[in-house]
Amino acid sequence: MFLKSAPAARRRKLKLAFASLFLLPFANASNATQQTAPSTFTVQMTVATTCIINSTSTLDFGSPGMLNANVDSSSNLAVQCTNSTPYNIALDAGQNGGGSVNARKMINGSNTISYSLYSDSARSAVWGNTFGSNTVAATGNGASQSYIVYGRVPPQTTPAPGAYSDTITVVVTY
Repeated sequence: MFLKSAPAARRRKLKLAFASLFLLPFANASNATQQTAPSTFTVQMTVATTCIINSTSTLDFGSPGMLNANVDSSSNLAVQCTNSTPYNIALDAGQNGGGSVNARKMINGSNTISYSLYSDSARSAVWGNTFGSNTVAATGNGASQSYIVYGRVPPQTTPAPGAYSDTITVVVTY
């Protein structure tokens, strides 16, 4: 009704306006002005101070016949600590009673063989478990750090033949 009562020119303009409204949903969105609403979020992680023992290896003195001279051997252990973390590596006296860090004992039944562990190749610094005295201190760098454990069986009365052993516990304190 509204269109019939309007003049012809006005009717054409109104028809064109209505037609435009119906075609608006089909308009190309790329021609529209895009708005953005920027925001931010935080990304975080906390690296905890930690150390792990990556590996240890068997210290094998081999199969000497007599113990009338030093029998030397070595093994390796690897420790990994977070970067800039100070730590100490301690080696206990072993599982066999009667030993100390200065004179550990390998056993076979009631027979024993004395031996010692050292932190230096000259075998002059006993590697023990008294922090600040005979442990190995270092600072982590985030990567695995390797250490050599130097062992020595000193001359002693040779016990009965057989396989002798001990178990050492490695403790890293950080």
